[in-house]
Amino acid sequence: MFKISTIIPIYNDEKYLKNCIESVINQSFGFENIQLILVDDKSLDKSFSIAEKYQKKYPNNIIIRQLEKNSGNGGVPRNTGIELAEGKYLTFSDADDFFDKDAFKIMYNAIEEKQADFVTTNWIYADDKGNPWEKPVFDLDKFDDFKLDINDYDKTFYVMNSSMCNKIFNREFINKYNIRCLENIPGEDTYFSMKAFLNAEKIYYKKDITYFYRQRNTSYKTASVSWNCSKTFFVGMSQAYRKVYEEFVNHNQVEFYRFLYARNMTYLLYRFIDSSRLKDEERLEILQELRWFFKLSFTLKVPPCQKSLMMLLKKITNGEYKDAIDICKIIAEIRTFMSPDIRHKMAKPYDEMYKEILRKKLNS
Repeated sequence: MFKISTIIPIYNDEKYLKNCIESVINQSFGFENIQLILVDDKSLDKSFSIAEKYQKKYPNNIIIRQLEKNSGNGGVPRNTGIELAEGKYLTFSDADDFFDKDAFKIMYNAIEEKQADFVTTNWIYADDKGNPWEKPVFDLDKFDDFKLDINDYDKTFYVMNSSMCNKIFNREFINKYNIRCLENIPGEDTYFSMKAFLNAEKIYYKKDITYFYRQRNTSYKTASVSWNCSKTFFVGMSQAYRKVYEEFVNHNQVEFYRFLYARNMTYLLYRFIDSSRLKDEERLEILQELRWFFKLSFTLKVPPCQKSLMMLLKKITNGEYKDAIDICKIIAEIRTFMSPDIRHKMAKPYDEMYKEILRKKLNS
């Protein structure tokens, strides 16, 4: 049996796919210990033929599958890969990203030593050419190796990100709780990671950098995080967020969910504000669909990142959608004069905000 099965969904990734595959083949852990599963989501470029060449070269280690039709996100190919996996542990990658050469050795040793359900690690952004940024996502001085605890709203919240790609999972644990990605809607990896988090008994963080997250113009990830989103995207996000929220409610962990909500709410609101492709009729339908989500701001006592957005939230939750749309247009116009960096930072909660949430305990 393979020690690790690595699952990579592919869609129009011919420019980056070789780099990703070779980062798995050239692991110091030894490729003979690895099963590589490549699932093509009906690519329109040469991605599938690239995968076929590698499979012919390594027939004992590489499985490829091509879906009958494009699914629109990474959920279906990832789930397909899980069903094909034979390894004791599971890792995941996007086809335009790549692993550090020692990633599998680090993750395998950690999960074996701790007998954990899963281990999450540090990671770093890279530019389009694969050159890493200066600093990793998690501060090396602030976060050392530790065991995650859902009652720890300090360290655990910060390192428990939604990505599946900087983690190694025990496959038996994943199958025991039937943990799978959402299919055909955005947020598939958030649901998977958070369901794993809620069901796991032993989770550990390793501060080693194991994964390089490439910033590029076209991929699953940039399609999903584009600020100029369609009505379909927002309806899909509403469905995904509802499922994530229900998981936390069912596990009686709403206190922890408040921090996750703080991370998502203002971000989604600004994506709605900045989406110039939406018609007013579509905006109205989206606000009706997402009203439940924005009402949670008051139920959970979680304010938006800027106090100036409170009026907008009140308009939405009161069903005053026309006024809300007019306010969105004014904010969108102002934001066109800001740099992309500033616009993105506005959607991220700051440390003091998290402390304020912690002070405002829910009654029940």
